[in-house]
Amino acid sequence: MCSLEKCGNVWVLTLTGDNEHRLNPTLIDSLLSTLSRLASQATPGSVLVTTAHGRFFSNGFDLAWASAAASTAAAAVHRLQSMVDSLKPVVAALLSLPMPTVAAVNGHACAAGLLLAISHDYVLMRSDRGVLYMPEVDLALPLPDYFTAVMRSKIRAPAALRDVVLGGAKVPAAEAVKMGIVDSAHDSAESTVEAAMRLGEQLARRKWMGEVYAEIRKSLYPDACKVLGLTQKALVSKI
Repeated sequence: MCSLEKCGNVWVLTLTGDNEHRLNPTLIDSLLSTLSRLASQATPGSVLVTTAHGRFFSNGFDLAWASAAASTAAAAVHRLQSMVDSLKPVVAALLSLPMPTVAAVNGHACAAGLLLAISHDYVLMRSDRGVLYMPEVDLALPLPDYFTAVMRSKIRAPAALRDVVLGGAKVPAAEAVKMGIVDSAHDSAESTVEAAMRLGEQLARRKWMGEVYAEIRKSLYPDACKVLGLTQKALVSKI
């Protein structure tokens, strides 16, 4: 599950519990409903900071859930596909959220968990523990189309994209900064969240109009938005 609290103009979304924060139907539904609530309550200057408890930001889809009640391999694949389909609106909600977004990656962010992190505008990561990892090539799992589109939009250096997606590289924070995936690395989970909150407060002081911010963001990632079903809204200039 996840929680949402407000600190001034900064909203803090936390994946709760000392576990791997595997993305199963319960957590995905909780994320989507929380982001929908957040979008409806956004005001000029609102900012989202997303983090998690424990050693993991998110270790990806809940593969144990996919196979637990499945009587056949085909049934397990169907359950996995249902999670892939249900996460897509969460990613779309982040890319269209009417406020700046900051991910404070407190530990491992793997597979769909890495996608969740880089769907934010800014990514901060702890350097003393945790890696970014896309294991699909190691697990012989194809990448969903929206995964590919977002990864290509957010990891712009060809060599970095190759190493992460095709090489299955396990990337620590310092290397992720060099690769342009992460904005900054910090000594601990606590200092990562503190830095994310400082950044959130700086962004909040700009008092940007959320609807305009969201449309500009979407214009930066047209390929990802197309796959996610997001379209541009025609806004009337205030000038």
